[in-house]
Amino acid sequence: MKMSKGQIGRRLLGLAVAATATSACGTASAELGQPAPWEYKLQGSATEVMDFITAFHDGLLVVITLITLFVLALLVIVVVKFNAKANPVPSRTTHNTLVEVAWTLIPVLILVSIAVPSFRLLFLELDIPKADLTIKATGNQWNWTYTYPDDKIEYTSIMLTEEDRAKLASPPPRLLGADHALVVPVNKIVRVQTTGSDVIHSFAMPAFGIKIDAIPGRLNETWFKATKLGIYYGQCSELCGKDHAFMPIVVKVVNDQDYADWKKCVQASQDNCIDLPAGTKTKQSS
Repeated sequence: MKMSKGQIGRRLLGLAVAATATSACGTASAELGQPAPWEYKLQGSATEVMDFITAFHDGLLVVITLITLFVLALLVIVVVKFNAKANPVPSRTTHNTLVEVAWTLIPVLILVSIAVPSFRLLFLELDIPKADLTIKATGNQWNWTYTYPDDKIEYTSIMLTEEDRAKLASPPPRLLGADHALVVPVNKIVRVQTTGSDVIHSFAMPAFGIKIDAIPGRLNETWFKATKLGIYYGQCSELCGKDHAFMPIVVKVVNDQDYADWKKCVQASQDNCIDLPAGTKTKQSS
């Protein structure tokens, strides 16, 4: 059966669209929970708070783009229409009530439209709901100690060396892998309490939309509810000393059964718990 040129064109276009969509899905999946080369957008979201942050960011980008283009258009009009050559006799107009009211009210309305969702976002971030799980993250020079006070679990997470990372079949991203992950159940509200044992650190997890300082002598709180299974990476975001860049945060989101199994494994001091990178066996402290 012969196809016309139009049919061939439509089929080629359909294949191109399908290939692009498949590629985009693969890229999105690979980027979930970690930075990607040449990334120009926020990391993929794994919580409702981060969904809100992303939507707010994208909306503001549209607003500031429109404002910038509008101001640029006004500047071009002024340069072209009111230069000395095109307008040898300048206008003596000094006031225009309509313009003055407009350039006062329009910015006010824009700021109000931005303020309303920003206040809502702040409330969502700061109002901690009833937690299903509480975790204390203590920043040290230069690693993290995680404590599950209700389950009597405590261990320290240290960045993998390049030698240890090279031994793994599926190595984590460079400078982001750790010998122990912070394990949490999916779709559960997790309250994170942060403090520092020496200097100020900062607990940041971009995919969850959280970033909070860990200050010695002070207990700060934030929360998240991860809605997607997977491994997510963050870092200390405070200049805490010479090894500041070597304090990764690894969060592993698992289902309820895997989480229950992990708790039993850690409490039994076994060396094959799921908070370890695949392919390693390191004794878990508890």
